[in-house]
Amino acid sequence: MNYTHFYFLGIGGIGMSAIARYFKAKGFDVAGYDRTRSQLCEELEQEGISIHYDDDVNLVPIAFTDKTKTLVVYTPAIPADNREYNYFVKQGFTIQKRAQVLGEVTRIERGLCVAGTHGKTTTSTMTAHLLKQSHVDCNAFLGGISKNYTSNLLLSDKSDLVVIEADEFDRSFHHLTPYMAVVTAVDADHLDIYGTHEAYLESFAHFTSLIQTGGCLIMKKGIELKPRLQAGVKLYTYSATESADFYAENIRIGNGELHFDFVTPTSRIDDVNLGVPVLVNVENGVAAMALAYLNGVTADELRAGMASFAGIRRRFETHLKTHKLTIIDDYAHHPAELLASIQSVKALYAGKKVLGVFQPHLFSRTHDFYKDFAASLSYLDEVVLVEIYPARELPIPGVTSQLIFDEVTCPLKTLTTKAELIDLLKTKQFDVLLTVGAGDIDTYLPQLVEVFH
Repeated sequence: MNYTHFYFLGIGGIGMSAIARYFKAKGFDVAGYDRTRSQLCEELEQEGISIHYDDDVNLVPIAFTDKTKTLVVYTPAIPADNREYNYFVKQGFTIQKRAQVLGEVTRIERGLCVAGTHGKTTTSTMTAHLLKQSHVDCNAFLGGISKNYTSNLLLSDKSDLVVIEADEFDRSFHHLTPYMAVVTAVDADHLDIYGTHEAYLESFAHFTSLIQTGGCLIMKKGIELKPRLQAGVKLYTYSATESADFYAENIRIGNGELHFDFVTPTSRIDDVNLGVPVLVNVENGVAAMALAYLNGVTADELRAGMASFAGIRRRFETHLKTHKLTIIDDYAHHPAELLASIQSVKALYAGKKVLGVFQPHLFSRTHDFYKDFAASLSYLDEVVLVEIYPARELPIPGVTSQLIFDEVTCPLKTLTTKAELIDLLKTKQFDVLLTVGAGDIDTYLPQLVEVFH
């Protein structure tokens, strides 16, 4: 790339901020716009990146108005009527999606790309940690904030491996050319983009065709995907529940810890201690360990790395733990993720009353999966539903949280607003509070911790 300046539209997004940090660390000039001053934006500003929060062309720093020097990077979440975006288009700037920029990175470094409907953030962050704390090392663009490194960007001065969370939204991952790839799941999602599950599956099949000769695909055993691999690309399967090329065996849960044995095609690593002892993370851990193992991480390094993995912000994150109650927050926003999160809590806190607060994410996703969301939520002891977080969408007539609420079979259920949530929870009795959703439900956690501490 022959650019000295990089301007980001939607710089506060988790994926966008990682790329912004990458170019800043490489010595380029970086600035951007976001509509919301988040904690992540404030961190970027502290790192020397200029950010403004009004969609106003006049606020773009003068140094970034030279189209020969500036590459504009945008997120698909930027609306079509964004004034700054349209200015850059009209002025003839080179404008690329976040995924296109990541694609360039995978052409100059060996990309380890983790894709899938769910599990990709945890799996990619685990992989990055396993590599980082080993003799192998890596770079990484993560879809969450690693608690081990308090960042979504990891850099190395000795490794050409780069771990990337491969996002299937609007087919972004088709810009990547992985050296190795993981596919965790292909449950239907983003049907507002793809239209049908068949089109969604085809998109993943195309992704597998992009893996470079000499590399490999590590695919969860039994998923509905027919990979389309180039000659010279190996296929491995993995599982947490059955025999595969890489799998977990002898899973043990007790005393707040989770251990399992990791089996590879040629060896076995006994008594792996899972740093974040959540049942769903066994499957993610097997995939991450497989990817790290195939890149030379030793058995002792794998065991140490899994034990020291601290997790990710908003991925099954414990915010309060007292003798009276526990508060856990999770980013789950797909029915399968939601079910996995709930089942993990129920397993960890067997015999305890679990109350879940769910904020649906997107009108389109609610419309497509409201019955599935309800089925997952019905495993809770008590359910509280708040209004839908719209993100990038306009409302769809007739699509509200009521659709989910009516289908929930759990007898203890309440429909409320975010404004009334805190006061409502004060009236409830529970041992574990689980907040779930990809919107802004996490912004209520400081208040909840204060109330229940």
